[in-house]
Amino acid sequence: MDSDILALLNSISMNKMFYSLAVFAFVACGGGSSSSDGPNPTPDPTPTPTPTPTVGNANKNDASENAYLARLEMPKARTDSKVITHTTKDYGVTYSVEWDSNIRAQRWTCYDMNKRNAAKNGNTRKSLWPDGDPWNYDPDVATSDQQATYSELSKSYYPGSKDYYEKGHVCPSNDRLYTKDANEQTFYMTNILPMVGKFNGKLWQKMELQVNSWAQKLGDGDTIFICKGGTIDKADQILGKTINNHVVPKYFFMALLFKNASGPVRMLGFWAEHLNEDHSNDALKGYVVSIDDLEQKTGIDFFCNLPDDVEEQLEATKSEDIISAWGL
Repeated sequence: MDSDILALLNSISMNKMFYSLAVFAFVACGGGSSSSDGPNPTPDPTPTPTPTPTVGNANKNDASENAYLARLEMPKARTDSKVITHTTKDYGVTYSVEWDSNIRAQRWTCYDMNKRNAAKNGNTRKSLWPDGDPWNYDPDVATSDQQATYSELSKSYYPGSKDYYEKGHVCPSNDRLYTKDANEQTFYMTNILPMVGKFNGKLWQKMELQVNSWAQKLGDGDTIFICKGGTIDKADQILGKTINNHVVPKYFFMALLFKNASGPVRMLGFWAEHLNEDHSNDALKGYVVSIDDLEQKTGIDFFCNLPDDVEEQLEATKSEDIISAWGL
């Protein structure tokens, strides 16, 4: 057969193949119209949806046994820890947490915020719980492994002071006000890390309120993917222990990814030392780091389910460009 004709036939065959793959990807992703990415299964029974296919993603999570691991807010899950996802019937995922049963601590909490689940629907923490916060144990973790709901942190003190620790939310109550049952899940002790009051109610709260403020401005098709936690793995990143021998992180972090209907746009990292000082008047830009830097500090691979080329480009963004892009 003439070589030119053969080349033409090969070209047509390849075009058909690429077209088929494109149609498959479009259908599998729902045409790009969903407000959040990855499986959002209805709770009970265990989720079974097939994760969204990815191209060129060597470090993605293995979601064959847990479909939630394919979601974009998920960092790389460790094989020696347990990932727990809490959900509600009407809104799906409230948040996911990686629990390390050897350390008896959570390593991170991750969740997403979009126009629908950022709505507070007239609720406040006080209106939902007029008789006091509903602190409770996570039903998916042994109670004996968790911090005590009362009396443990209030009898554990920041080094060199008489200031005791508070229950510091990782996924804040304020980010999950859309329903009472979702808000209640934020009070599970697996979503709590010990924080001294001058950090928890000051700088950490300022960071949380900034993230929530961004979420309140989200439009249709916009999503912020969030992963937060404290340092529990490296000896020089641990501040101390509580009276029941639970880890107190020396540093806290946030990793954010903003995505619109066209795709991932920008990332941001916050890194702050757990100090017994009021730094609420500090400009938040002083705590901004690239996701590359945050991964070096924490040992966590954030947003691993993104295609590698997109992940690498956004994670390498310099701090000054991040500050400008996020308006800090």
